[in-house]
Amino acid sequence: MKLNNLDMDLLGSIAELHGIPKGAINIRRDGEAVIRQSSPNIILSSKTGNNPGLLVEIKPGTKNETVHVPVILTQPGFQDKVYNTFIVGEDADATIIAGCGIHNDGHGSSRHDGIHEIIVKRGGRLKYIEKHYGEGSGEGTRVLNPTTVIIVEKDASAELEMVQIKGVDDTIRKTEAHIHEKGNLKIVERLLTQGNQQAESDIEIIIEGAGGAAQVLSRAVAQGNSYQIFRAALIGKTSCLGHVECDAILMDKARIKSIPELMAEDAEAVLTHEAAIGKIAGEQLIKLMTLGLTEKEAVEAILEGFLR
Repeated sequence: MKLNNLDMDLLGSIAELHGIPKGAINIRRDGEAVIRQSSPNIILSSKTGNNPGLLVEIKPGTKNETVHVPVILTQPGFQDKVYNTFIVGEDADATIIAGCGIHNDGHGSSRHDGIHEIIVKRGGRLKYIEKHYGEGSGEGTRVLNPTTVIIVEKDASAELEMVQIKGVDDTIRKTEAHIHEKGNLKIVERLLTQGNQQAESDIEIIIEGAGGAAQVLSRAVAQGNSYQIFRAALIGKTSCLGHVECDAILMDKARIKSIPELMAEDAEAVLTHEAAIGKIAGEQLIKLMTLGLTEKEAVEAILEGFLR
């Protein structure tokens, strides 16, 4: 099965900053793998049984390699569910580029549920990038519901970059993390909603090992009549560091609800949070407009910089 122009357009939207994928790659279209290629250090294979999906194994000691695993939905009304497992071997250093693009020109709801299990072995390093994108002229909704469960083992580190750009009507994102001794996790989330779109993000991080650290940075923009809810819970079970920061820009008649939660179960756990929701500052607009931008151009420049 070959990729058509629409497939390539959606794939480009998911990984536009990374060029044409090389090396290990798996492209899933409408429930089927259309391209699958392993590399010497990254092995891709199928999972079967009750939870079918993709198994990605990054060999111990692998350095500076990338695997692309995008999902594309092109059939109106298509319902897709997949269970993927990613294993980053000991002392490996790798990047995973995932995400989903939905094109829906029909009346039915198109939906993708991606359930991801990520294990970063001792001393491993992972950069995980996930971008969601929706388009299409039909009245059918575009729904994306990612679930991520990540385990960061001793002396390992991971950074998750979660981005949802225009076109996704409904999303429920769930992230659960377990951090072991001297492990480190950083989650960066960027979210834009418009029209009547709804988005929910629910993050729970459990720092189980001494010396563990976690950071959550959320940047959100809500426009039109859209609604967002952001929850982030940090649970420190031992001597550890954790911080949650949520900044949001509210426009038009949109609504945003932010719920940070801290739970310390040890006197040596240091957990903090910051949350701010507000409109674009008038002085920012004026400054850009004095440089020759129209009001619309100034707003777009501010939002682009905020979500970068």
